[in-house]
Amino acid sequence: MAQQPVELILFRQLATTLAVPVFLVDEHGDLVFLNEPAERLLGFRFDEIDEKPFQVWTEELRLRGQDGAELRTEQRPLVQALRDRRPVHGPLVVTGADGVDHVLEVTAFPLDGGRGRLIGAAAMFWEAGRE
Repeated sequence: MAQQPVELILFRQLATTLAVPVFLVDEHGDLVFLNEPAERLLGFRFDEIDEKPFQVWTEELRLRGQDGAELRTEQRPLVQALRDRRPVHGPLVVTGADGVDHVLEVTAFPLDGGRGRLIGAAAMFWEAGRE
């Protein structure tokens, strides 16, 4: 694993304590962390995959809108948060590794390292209708 900015390391540490699923990417969009609640929902363990390049996880995670249409890469909340450097929120559907569809509410937001330096983005999500 490449050395990450200290802010990204600290956010990763925070994510390990959160009950809400968290998906964390670096400034290139590469997956650098997935906490346990996210692992349970998506059906794979982060320690089994380590990091995943942007091109790999965006192809492997089948994300769809509520209408069932597959989201293009540029429509995904994390990608929008990185590209536009602003928070994004909305519903989507994901099929976990177990083959089960989950309707999610997703909030993605960019992570700045100070002085306008983009260090990555995080997505927090939960199953719609569950509290």
